[in-house]
Amino acid sequence: MSINTVFEALSHPVRRKVLALLKSGPMSAGDLAGHFSISRPTLSVHFAKLKEADLVAVERQGTSLIYHLNTSVLEQALADVLSLKEQDQ
Repeated sequence: MSINTVFEALSHPVRRKVLALLKSGPMSAGDLAGHFSISRPTLSVHFAKLKEADLVAVERQGTSLIYHLNTSVLEQALADVLSLKEQDQ
């Protein structure tokens, strides 16, 4: 995971909303899709970007995909940004 991949994933409002929804706990892909008025294939692309950046983890439960927020990656990205600010001072 690179910081560029994380920030690219965070750059889209749909992906940020997915992360916000997952703050309350794991959700299935279907439950997440219910919060958006975009097609499921388009939403799958957003999920893939989040997985690529390790911002979410996915587990299969039967026929459902359950998404979990990976807060450690968010924390590391924030720490990286803050360290850049410290270097400027």
